[in-house]
Amino acid sequence: MLSFAILVLGVLTRLIVHIPNFTPVIALSLFSGFYLNKRYAVVVPLALMMISDLIIGWHDTILFTWGSIALIAGIGIWAKRHKSIRVIMGVNIFSAVLFFLITNFGAWLSLYPHTWEGLVACYVAAIPFFRATFFSTIIYGAILFGLYEGIAYRVKNTRFATILLST
Repeated sequence: MLSFAILVLGVLTRLIVHIPNFTPVIALSLFSGFYLNKRYAVVVPLALMMISDLIIGWHDTILFTWGSIALIAGIGIWAKRHKSIRVIMGVNIFSAVLFFLITNFGAWLSLYPHTWEGLVACYVAAIPFFRATFFSTIIYGAILFGLYEGIAYRVKNTRFATILLST
């Protein structure tokens, strides 16, 4: 329940005015894969993306964006078996780079000439946005994982543990 609440609150932050590409989306996807049951780990972030995209608006690269979200949730599932701060930080960084590569490949296909020069121009034009994506993933990742682990530690031997920590 706690993980679902954190996910919903995180996606709601996507709907408020923010620095372009400074959102919790990538960190939320990792968090979902890490803490939710496998059955929900990919479905929940995709559903929340779909709902927020209905409000924000559809775009040409939506399949690349949603595909990235699903893949990153899968990385979170993998990271769960290798639980450590180093792994969590590593997959946050890797996921930000992966999201950049996949979504901008989609942008190249829909907005740029299908040439090597067009591909390079697409990725170069996206670099300023990657800075915000990278830092938001690190910051939101630290907040989400830290918040969950902090609350879990505080309630682990209380009657709230089974309610809050169930997925």
